[in-house]
Amino acid sequence: MESMTQVAREGARLAAYDDDEPTESSMMQEDTERECARFYVDVASAPETFLGGMRSMGLLRGNDDEMHLLREETIDYLRRGLTIPLGASYTSLDASRPWLLYWMLQALDLLDAFPSDLVAGVRLALKECCAAGSLGFGGNFMQVGHTAPTYAAVLAICILDDDEAFQLLDRDAIYRFFMSLKHPSGGFRVQPDGEIDTRGLYTVLAVASILNILTPELTEGCAKFIADCQTYEGGIGGEPGNEAHGGYAFCGIAALAILGELDAIDLDAFVHWIAARQMRYEGGFQGRTNKLVDACYSFWQGATPAILREAAVRGDLHSSIGALAGVEGLIYDEERMQQYIILCCQQFQGGLRDKPSKRRDQYHTCYALSGLSVAQLGGSKVWGTQTNRLVETDPVYNIEREKLRRAKERFADLPPPVLSESTD
Repeated sequence: MESMTQVAREGARLAAYDDDEPTESSMMQEDTERECARFYVDVASAPETFLGGMRSMGLLRGNDDEMHLLREETIDYLRRGLTIPLGASYTSLDASRPWLLYWMLQALDLLDAFPSDLVAGVRLALKECCAAGSLGFGGNFMQVGHTAPTYAAVLAICILDDDEAFQLLDRDAIYRFFMSLKHPSGGFRVQPDGEIDTRGLYTVLAVASILNILTPELTEGCAKFIADCQTYEGGIGGEPGNEAHGGYAFCGIAALAILGELDAIDLDAFVHWIAARQMRYEGGFQGRTNKLVDACYSFWQGATPAILREAAVRGDLHSSIGALAGVEGLIYDEERMQQYIILCCQQFQGGLRDKPSKRRDQYHTCYALSGLSVAQLGGSKVWGTQTNRLVETDPVYNIEREKLRRAKERFADLPPPVLSESTD
């Protein structure tokens, strides 16, 4: 593992990826590495001006040379997002209300700061997003049902762990909704007449497995659809023939874990692709080949080794990667990724961002913290002070493990779902 001093020394050269023929991509990469180089300084030999700046941001406290997660500041940022109307800059997320609620609830849960005093308000907001006929959840009031906000709403309800919130979930209606979206390819449309991709497939299977409506009819052809989306690079794209992408790769591998069919794809090629996405200098992940580092991929890419590791422990893997998946740090450097998040992605007022040149938002706050959590799974070293340790998230569903268990228990003994509304 490279020390901080080695990383800083590497920054003197940065990355000469352009063979002396600069392109827009190579110049953006160099700019990003320069942004990060300002933070990658060995504290033991750092000038006082640097140390003073780090202390003013709260990353260093007193004479402590351990880097801190800005826990209280981030909790305050997230709670304000749940209680104060969001500004005009959030207009583009008007159709993502369940997502916003999930991102903030999940991040607070990881920080062990569940907002119990706000449960009633969140429950009401989710109720307003119920689609007509209980066919899932829409992105906001009076919007059509869609698999992605349905997934976000169900996860938010699991985090709330509230009896009244669970009453919003009509298993039979959700099952009918999902079956109406089933496509002959094995995938699912995300909404009536919508696209068919790995995101839609994963969100359906995740919800169905929680609600105990994961029937053979629902899962038919799903593993083959994901296998068809694996690319020559080894990663997984959104649709057959698409470029491999970190978010879709997560959706594909998590869906296969739910199905118990991880061996349906070439896992050796997949793991090689994941490992190659960790940026050598920055330490975080990029989402696609030749793209910039982005904190959200700390979860989308970083959860994969944890998924494989836990599948190997259960005996669900039969390929050669099964033996390797249990080796901590072999697929990616968890400690270097934690450094990237804590040093480069925290905003001193609280919240986390894509990279130093970006602004904080709830999405990156959720997935950067989720990436920290999965990097700490299995006893991995917590980088910085021990107070940086987060609550453990489940790498397949990305909610706290105990809440996931309790949610599944609620539905475990319920009868199979009814596809038709008519009765004999």
